[in-house]
Amino acid sequence: MKRIFLFILTNLAVMVVLSVVLSLLGVNRYLTANGLNLSTLMVYSLVVGFTGSIISLLMSKTMAKWSTGARVIDAPSSSTELWLVDTVRRLADRAGIAMPEVAVYDGEPNAFATGAFKNSALVAVSTGLLESMTKDEVEAVLGHEIAHVANGDMVTLTLIQGVVNTFVIFLARVVGYLIDKTVFRNNDDRGPGFGYMITVFVCEILFGILASIIVAWFSRYREFRADAGSARLLGTPQPMVKALARLGGLAAPESMPQNFRSFGINGGQSGFAALFSTHPPIEERIAALRGAH
Repeated sequence: MKRIFLFILTNLAVMVVLSVVLSLLGVNRYLTANGLNLSTLMVYSLVVGFTGSIISLLMSKTMAKWSTGARVIDAPSSSTELWLVDTVRRLADRAGIAMPEVAVYDGEPNAFATGAFKNSALVAVSTGLLESMTKDEVEAVLGHEIAHVANGDMVTLTLIQGVVNTFVIFLARVVGYLIDKTVFRNNDDRGPGFGYMITVFVCEILFGILASIIVAWFSRYREFRADAGSARLLGTPQPMVKALARLGGLAAPESMPQNFRSFGINGGQSGFAALFSTHPPIEERIAALRGAH
């Protein structure tokens, strides 16, 4: 997959750490000492669920640069870099956002945008994309990434991820409590038993898989919106159509690091895997652009 993988991985890691710390502090025992306290459990779930997402969002630019080896263009050193910076600035002005950081990284044709705030984002393109596309096509790709920033997609993704995290944590513990009491017959007032811990662990994995389908669905939806946003910024969908067609023939999703592919413009899978894909098939994206104009 692409951009979301690192985001999800980071906030899940934060969730696990918080969950372990709170368990060591006795929070789980408090929740179940005299029956499950649903109100307290919901607060606990909200804190753990959203903390992971928010930290992931705040770390997104740093992690993106580290993961791809992207080099921020502070002072253009070539005519291509100068054109790239000027194009991003022009598109950002049209979209009504502040100038993002512009970066280049080595790799096959792809691009991404990330950042916690609209006015302090990062837009990066690969050397492969710059070398294999015309300027009109590169501009369309940049328009797509600027549209992601202007649409506030990373913030919306954070909210959605936080909500699904909250329900995963909440439901896993409710099911764990019920299984512990009914199946394992644990009536120990000192706190949850082994059955509770095992059930919670298994349920968090299963519910997390279901939650990832929801997050992936939103990611696919926002790709269509970003494509349409590029068409609006350029005044025509044709450059974006051509860029997508070229990406479909040139770029493979594996061209970006495994833990950061959800940040790219290219991607899309078919069959059952499509449920977990963060990008729609390029053919569908092209059809949507042509159908909207």
